[in-house]
Amino acid sequence: MKKILIILALAALVAAYFMFDLGQYLTIAGIKDTVEDVRGFYAENQWLVLAVFFVIYVAATAASIPGAGILTLAAGALFGLVLGTVLVSFASTIGASLAFLSSRYVLRDTIEAKFGDRLKTINDGLERDGAFYLFTLRMIPAVPFFVINLVMGLTRIKTWTYVWVSQIGMLLGTIVFVNAGTRLAQIESTAGLLSPALIGSFVLLAIVPWIAKGIIVFIQRRKVYKGFNKPKTFDRNIVIIGGGAAGLVSAIIGSTVKAKVTLVEAHKMGGD
Repeated sequence: MKKILIILALAALVAAYFMFDLGQYLTIAGIKDTVEDVRGFYAENQWLVLAVFFVIYVAATAASIPGAGILTLAAGALFGLVLGTVLVSFASTIGASLAFLSSRYVLRDTIEAKFGDRLKTINDGLERDGAFYLFTLRMIPAVPFFVINLVMGLTRIKTWTYVWVSQIGMLLGTIVFVNAGTRLAQIESTAGLLSPALIGSFVLLAIVPWIAKGIIVFIQRRKVYKGFNKPKTFDRNIVIIGGGAAGLVSAIIGSTVKAKVTLVEAHKMGGD
């Protein structure tokens, strides 16, 4: 019943989008007209406009309705750079998290039942480096955010990790769009906002955490091996410690393929 209610709620949002032709407002021309109409009302009812805008943004993002970029421009035009960035940053994270949780609750069990073995490899990778993968995807505007929300919901990444990484990862792109929105009158299309150079800059920023992680691993490895001289050659291909069931099988397989194997056991062979 809960799954059905979630599906019905999302379907209602999508149906309302098409029924009331809300797409006409989620264009550059449409948002320009809307902003002009709302400016006077906002001057007298700031908190009401902020609350309504926040709810609309969360609902649109949660239902994966296209137009988040246009709404972000509207935030810049109406609320300015600082307030618009804060508002969109939290609204987009909440909406993305709701889409993520909806995908997880409604679809994950079914997908895992069919593709459990394949998903296990992905989940193992996310267990180790989930925050890095998600941050990288969030930093690249060319990757549709609604796709990230839905796909990540199918994995085993922790919800809190998803929330805080999304908040940080989307921040730079949010600032770019909100800042552009402060000059809404000069914008003709959203395509010009994401030039190849800007996307390239985002990609470079996205791989910075991986570079930092590699440097840290290199330093840690140097510390572990400090004081030890690495031999230029090795007498053995494999050294197996423990002559239990696994050790014996490993030794047999290694020697069968002509590897030089040494098996070390302190007492009796056997294990099982």
